[in-house]
Amino acid sequence: MPANNGSQIRVAGTGRILVAAAGATGPAAPKNTTEEWAAGWTELGYTSTDGIKFNKKDKIDPVDTWQSVSPARFIYSDRDLTVKFQLLQFNKDTLPFFMGGGAVAPVTATGVTDTYTYAMGAEPQKDERQLGIEFKDGSDVTYRFIVPRGQVTETEEISLTRTGALKLGVTFTALAAEGSSTLATWIMKDKSYA
Repeated sequence: MPANNGSQIRVAGTGRILVAAAGATGPAAPKNTTEEWAAGWTELGYTSTDGIKFNKKDKIDPVDTWQSVSPARFIYSDRDLTVKFQLLQFNKDTLPFFMGGGAVAPVTATGVTDTYTYAMGAEPQKDERQLGIEFKDGSDVTYRFIVPRGQVTETEEISLTRTGALKLGVTFTALAAEGSSTLATWIMKDKSYA
């Protein structure tokens, strides 16, 4: 039985969120916490103070029997792994991530500068990505959480007010990577696991 140990309490003091193309065309994910994120990984910038929320939900169906009032066994029928956060920066990486793909393009009209357009499609398209999350707790502890394949499956309404920053709130859902039984990977530089 583990003893009470305050040094094993983790606080995600500073961190970042990164995305990259998924599948064979995407960059490799780092294998440890000292390896740099490869070219092709893009940092999405500031997030709200709510931070990042992870949710793992398993659907377990009981097998009931005539002979017992409690289930005889369980059948695992579903697993959902979601990551939820609110982006605060608006740019060519964050807006298409929130809106479901596509790209920002410059307006090329004569005399027009610093003007861009984003066309949201009438029908949803597949926009699968890798997701990487990294946080540090002091100088000796680093965690990385990597989803090799997933997609934004839910977005929050954008509220335009004069008293607060606009937020791009998303829920990113992990998908099973083809040819792998791993849904996501934790990498920890943390002596607590020794």
